[in-house]
Amino acid sequence: MGASSMRRIVLAALAFAALGARAGTLVVNANTSDPAPRAAWEAAVQHFQREHPEVEVRLNVYDHESYKKAIRNWLTAAPPDVVFWFAGNRMRQFVAPGLLAEVSELYTPEVRAQLHPSALGLIGVGGRQYGVPYTYYPVGLYYRRDLVAAPRTWSELLAACERLAAQGLEPIAIGTRELWPAAAWFDYINLRLNGYAFHMRLMDGRVPYTDERVRAVFAHWRELLERRCFSRNHASSTWQESQALLYQGKSAMMLIGHYIVPQMPEAAKAQMDFTAFPAIRAGAGRAEEAPMNTLHIPARARNKEDARKFLAFVLRADVQQALNQAMLQIPVNLQARPADERFVRLGRTHLAQAEHLSQYFDRDTTEDLAQVAMKGFQEFMLHPQRLDGILQTIEQSRQRIYGR
Repeated sequence: MGASSMRRIVLAALAFAALGARAGTLVVNANTSDPAPRAAWEAAVQHFQREHPEVEVRLNVYDHESYKKAIRNWLTAAPPDVVFWFAGNRMRQFVAPGLLAEVSELYTPEVRAQLHPSALGLIGVGGRQYGVPYTYYPVGLYYRRDLVAAPRTWSELLAACERLAAQGLEPIAIGTRELWPAAAWFDYINLRLNGYAFHMRLMDGRVPYTDERVRAVFAHWRELLERRCFSRNHASSTWQESQALLYQGKSAMMLIGHYIVPQMPEAAKAQMDFTAFPAIRAGAGRAEEAPMNTLHIPARARNKEDARKFLAFVLRADVQQALNQAMLQIPVNLQARPADERFVRLGRTHLAQAEHLSQYFDRDTTEDLAQVAMKGFQEFMLHPQRLDGILQTIEQSRQRIYGR
């Protein structure tokens, strides 16, 4: 055998070995940078590797905002094997151009029977599934019992703001530097004023943003602004920074997701409580925001075999139980026991009483429209007199994306 032939055999063997090593490495990109979910997922990865010692998991954790900006590039250019993402419209935007792999084979009749009824629709397109849900959580009003009683109606919320502002407090903590926290206020005012069916038509691009019913949402929102309800420096603060106002007793309320609970210092937690967003119009119904988080396999992932093992692992009740008890959130697998913790119990009851569940503004509508609209929401909170121009800008984007 000649030297050149031997060299070709050696190179082929090295290439085969490299492929084998690559096949045993599972690259997972996660957006779980907050302390509680990060620790929960690191423990889950260790659990998976104990069961699958042949697989080396490389867990890459990114902060939320940089993750949102990077995921489309990952899916199109250099995809990992598993990505963390969101259910509903945000997932479907990646399914439509073929960027996510179908995983319907994971949903056996036994698995389907274990999942929350809304889950299959939220991770499905045309009856096929493209991801695995592992947690969902309520968005509602967290408040300090030592500073304010739970506002049950819109007039009670306005009166609470007036009283708290007169005491020198910033009644409602909020940070809109990352834009999306303002969207919760738009969502809930719209849901309580115009109802779930109208809200979802708006999210689907079927209603103009210049519609009088949308203007009514901003008219109510403006009532809050006129009463100095919100944090003065909200545009330069993140939600993590603004939550400190609650713990310091400088604010009394915050409209936020359940992920705030693990952040609460014990001293402040004793004073905190949770309630639904106040009612505005009788007959609007009771819809609540309950975003669902998910895992997916990119269509161009190299190690789909181990990725499917990982997603099947995450569907299990014992895995979702451990994850959600650590994160103090609610498992999608109905056989998984949530943590026996006060805010988890309140959140489960809160969602059980809802007639409908929505995801969140930037998950229920398209990403492009959400970015334009959320910039408009922040601008409105700073300059409410610009409303006409703001609505025209959002409406132009709606027409560009959805058509007239």
